[in-house]
Amino acid sequence: MAAPSGNQQSASLADLLKILRTRSVLIALIMAVVLATTLIVTLFLPRWYLSTTKVRVEKPESDVKLFQAQSSGAYDPYFLQDQNKIMQSEKILYPVIDHLGLSTRLAAVAGAPGATLPRDLAFRYLTAKMLRVEPQRSSSLIEINVLAQDPALAADVANEVAKVYAEDRITLASSQQTEGVAQLRKQLADQEEVVRRQRDTVEKLRKDLNISGVDLNVKYSDMEIETLRQMQNSLIALRVDAIGRKTRWERFRSIPIEDRMGLVNSELIPDQNIQNLLQAYLVADQKVTQLKARLGEAHPDLISAIENRAKIKIQLEALLRGYESGLEMSYKEAEARVDELESQLAKAKVEQILSARDRMRPFEEAAQRLEDETRLYTTLRLTLRQREIDFQVPKRTIEILNTAEPARRPSRPNWILNIASAIVLGGVLGVGVALSLEYFDTSLRDVADIEERLKVPVLGVIPHAPDPMGPDRDEPENTEPYRVLHTNLNLALKGGQPSVLVVFSAGPAEGKSTTLCRLAHLMAGCGERVLLIDGDLRRPAQHHLANCPRSPGLSDVLSGKTPFDEAVRKAVAPGLDLLTSGGVPGFTLSLLFSSRLRELLGTLRGKYDRILLDSPPIIGVSDASILAGVSDGAILLVQHRRNPASMVLRAQQTIVALKTPLLGAVLTQVPRGSGEDYGYYTQAYSYYSGSTKGGARGKGGSGGGDRLHLN
Repeated sequence: MAAPSGNQQSASLADLLKILRTRSVLIALIMAVVLATTLIVTLFLPRWYLSTTKVRVEKPESDVKLFQAQSSGAYDPYFLQDQNKIMQSEKILYPVIDHLGLSTRLAAVAGAPGATLPRDLAFRYLTAKMLRVEPQRSSSLIEINVLAQDPALAADVANEVAKVYAEDRITLASSQQTEGVAQLRKQLADQEEVVRRQRDTVEKLRKDLNISGVDLNVKYSDMEIETLRQMQNSLIALRVDAIGRKTRWERFRSIPIEDRMGLVNSELIPDQNIQNLLQAYLVADQKVTQLKARLGEAHPDLISAIENRAKIKIQLEALLRGYESGLEMSYKEAEARVDELESQLAKAKVEQILSARDRMRPFEEAAQRLEDETRLYTTLRLTLRQREIDFQVPKRTIEILNTAEPARRPSRPNWILNIASAIVLGGVLGVGVALSLEYFDTSLRDVADIEERLKVPVLGVIPHAPDPMGPDRDEPENTEPYRVLHTNLNLALKGGQPSVLVVFSAGPAEGKSTTLCRLAHLMAGCGERVLLIDGDLRRPAQHHLANCPRSPGLSDVLSGKTPFDEAVRKAVAPGLDLLTSGGVPGFTLSLLFSSRLRELLGTLRGKYDRILLDSPPIIGVSDASILAGVSDGAILLVQHRRNPASMVLRAQQTIVALKTPLLGAVLTQVPRGSGEDYGYYTQAYSYYSGSTKGGARGKGGSGGGDRLHLN
């Protein structure tokens, strides 16, 4: 089964190549029209100039943590996608519009000089036609491309967008650090107040116990006191932890819900599940953006993508709310541990106070608490100092790499791209039109098509010639097709019997008269006695081909005005006589004249070997049916790709209804050198006739080419 499949594929490709070769002029014409149209349109298109500036964007440090070192973020493609959208947002472009006065400048570009566009319309024009922000693959570089009809305007917009975005990034980074430092300062002030109150408590106990000379730094070895100290240290650690958890919870709670999704990639939320879900949301959002550019709003794929993005967003918001609740719960758990430890410590202190030998214990505890609070205060102060120093060091998370310059040459329209697209489009359109014409073409196209549809053999294939009766008509390659037709016709007829043959066609101007004239000359040249009668009384042609008067002729003979011997042109060629159509005005072959024609042909059968009748088109002209009715056989002439197959079939049915034998068909006006099967015949004519040029031809076409088909 593999071989037939391959043959079918090869045949299909060969058929396609044949069609393209046949319609090559049409394809070339369509390509030329498309190309010319493209060139004209491109010539009159407005010129757009491109200016580009590049910025390097780094992911900023995460929010300030109280007791953890800061770390820089690595390369994050999702972060760059966010920055891409931010650069094209109102937050950046509205200041650009205001700084450059684009509302007025863009109104002049839009054809309304002196007017002022609303800022939202200027924003839409800027994002739709001028601004293109493109992140570079696998790098932290972002290109800001601006197209404008004014090169200076394009450069100004590109530079201003980079400038405003850089200022916004620096402000954002500074504001985050400022918030962290402000929170540390608040905690430091609160701790300073705690230390002050604890110091007052120690001084009051010192006065009450009259122990003003006791050194607060003295360490006691009492086991119970050491236990209290350990509990106190644990309490301090828990308080510090509680402060950190409270800070993170309050910081996260203060962020609006709609802005939390932008913090997922920072270290404020280290939850891997939330990060994975956000990546899924960004992928879904990117898919929606791609589908919107290609599909309509009601397309099922676009609706499904939007619903999937909405579901992921709901899940992500739920996780963020859960994360906030977790922070709150973690903070409250830390507070509960602090309260519990404070309760246990208080009980231990009560037990110590109740002990008589521990009269100094309240003072020592107060002193120890003062030391712990002082240590915490020192830690906060050092941390704040470190953050203030870090804040003074410039944090440049963005760098403008170049300044956009006005372009010297327009980037649009792109002549090379437009010409290449026109050639491709013209080729596709030309091939499509050629295939469409071929698909809807119902004419008879080749030998196999004629034999399959008409069920008759093809007696000859006559190639197209600009002037069939020209000076080179006797060249071997031009006479060979008629020799093949003569040979096949002789084989189709019964030998030794005179025959009256009518040559007809379905429509006019299919080369019938010329073909019949050439065939008659060839028959006569082969030694046969031939009479050629021009039966096309309305549009005769044989007298023109023979260069003789039209009258007298057939109409004169049938009407009785002129005898046959006086009307016939003797020896217009050796062995060939001609009876023209005649000059009787308005003459038609009625039933009366058809009987006279039958009698005339009966008297002529013994004088000639072949009597050839040139018939008008059989469809629409009654004379053709009369001529076919008095003939011994008929030959149907079909012009290549001329008339619909239904018209040719109708002509055949007319002949069949008259019970006149249809000997075969002749395919005329075949293009030379075509790739279709009849092209092989036309090529063979030139090949074989060239090799035998000047050779003798015997009677009956014995010197002709091979017969196409045998009955």
